[in-house]
Amino acid sequence: MSDTTTPPRRQPSVRRLPLAAPLRLARPSDMWLKPASSVVVATAIPNLVLFSVDRLDLVMYTMAGSLCALYGHSLPYARRARTLVGVVLGMLAGLAVSLVTASLADSTAVLIAVGALLAAGQKLLCDATRIGPPGPLIFTFVSSAALFAPQQLAQVPGHLALTLGAGAVSWLVTVAGPALIRREGPERHATARALNAAAAYAAEPGHRTRRAAVAAVHAAWQTLIAAGRPTPVRRALERLVVHAEAALCAGAPAAGGGTPVTDPALLRDWAARTRARGPVPTPPAAPGTAAELLGIEAERAVLRPTASGTARRALLRRLGPGSPLLPIAARALIGCALAGYVSSAAGVGRPYWAIVTAASLCQANVTLSWNRTLQRTLGNLLGVLVFAAVLPVTRTDPLALIGCCLFFSFAAEALITRNYWLGSVAVTPMALLVLEYAGSHPAGELIGDRVLDTVIGAAVGFLAALLVTNRRAAGRVETALAATELARAHAVRTLAAPGPGALEAARRGLTGSLVELREADDTAAGEWWQRDLPQEEVLAAEQAGHRTLAATAIRQGPIAPAPENGAV
Repeated sequence: MSDTTTPPRRQPSVRRLPLAAPLRLARPSDMWLKPASSVVVATAIPNLVLFSVDRLDLVMYTMAGSLCALYGHSLPYARRARTLVGVVLGMLAGLAVSLVTASLADSTAVLIAVGALLAAGQKLLCDATRIGPPGPLIFTFVSSAALFAPQQLAQVPGHLALTLGAGAVSWLVTVAGPALIRREGPERHATARALNAAAAYAAEPGHRTRRAAVAAVHAAWQTLIAAGRPTPVRRALERLVVHAEAALCAGAPAAGGGTPVTDPALLRDWAARTRARGPVPTPPAAPGTAAELLGIEAERAVLRPTASGTARRALLRRLGPGSPLLPIAARALIGCALAGYVSSAAGVGRPYWAIVTAASLCQANVTLSWNRTLQRTLGNLLGVLVFAAVLPVTRTDPLALIGCCLFFSFAAEALITRNYWLGSVAVTPMALLVLEYAGSHPAGELIGDRVLDTVIGAAVGFLAALLVTNRRAAGRVETALAATELARAHAVRTLAAPGPGALEAARRGLTGSLVELREADDTAAGEWWQRDLPQEEVLAAEQAGHRTLAATAIRQGPIAPAPENGAV
């Protein structure tokens, strides 16, 4: 046991900021091709239609709808369909506010203020609804650019109709087409990720790999439960996730019969075959498979009639007073407004890129904001050089312009999962080339404004991250820690006298609380100017929670008490 009289080490209030680590390249995402190909198709169709009627000057409005094709690719198709409708409507709402404001206001100061308010609202709503990559930045880019585009009030309905039409194309490309080709595609990918994470833990047991495996298994269960009614393929996938979960208790005896599969090569083989187009692997029965699947059915039965109401209440809690998301939204508001005003004072006529740059730096904590500052600045400056190189080619023919924009759209999604700065090298020329659809602009002016906006937006955005502190970060850790302890105690009680479906509900509650605890701790670990974090308590809660999850997976009896003061 640890010496309980030893005082805890004090966490520094100011943490060192990394330089090289934020720029290192990672492995590409296993799903990069899906958003990359979807956005290319969703953009090409309306662009070619506008080209055929000689109205490429309207591309900005169809582009707003086409960019919706970037969202929802990790979701099962039933949920993806609803999510994409919400994304299109959210894009339409932000664009409508921008276009109406642009048509009524002549003051740059007013436009910047509206742009900052929109950026903060979009950040808050996207974080609260947990809309995944690319998050609020696409909404902010579209609404900020539209604020500074010439507009007349009578044109607004027609331009919004173009966005809605392109959004419908994005919905068809992202939902209808893939669903017809591969009905359980998202579920198969989520299951494969859980199997790979379990294989990584089996090959190299440790706190980091276990944490990643717990999160991947949790995400796989969430995907399978949200997918709708069970099919034979989904039943097979559920059995594979049971194996991934059971692999987290490597070497433990199984009360329900059978032995957890802990061979990393076999788990990876199942993952590869699951992701492929062939039949789903049929593994031997894992410990507790029957009870596990019974629990899944019980959870589906509970969630089906109340899912919408539950989701609405959870959203209201994340938006309400005391939400840890509010300081981040305040950063977005202050940073975007200041960046816009400084850029305007520096002589930039349309300072929307400074607003977008500042918005991109509003991450969960100061360290992540610093990382994004380095990545965004490097990527944008290199992207400006790429734009200067391809601009003469795009001015030779409209089809060359369309082709270059499509190429950079694809490249951005292909590269951005390696590192944000690498994706920005492709995003920057694409965003600049969109302006060419409405007519040629002086190259020097475009390049100079973009460089100035990038530097100002990055500097002011990071300054806002330093000044607007997130003092709720530590409080969120403490709340998540208490919730984890309660969830673990409930799981222990349920193990002693499990009812139909009760054990699996308790297990998923504990898994969700562990994921929330890790997210809260990661967020607070990179935040400045806050009280000390309960690091030892967090580690102890994670260790005890993981052992309890292992006990539920193999249906063991007694559970060791949680260690005190970080002792193992």
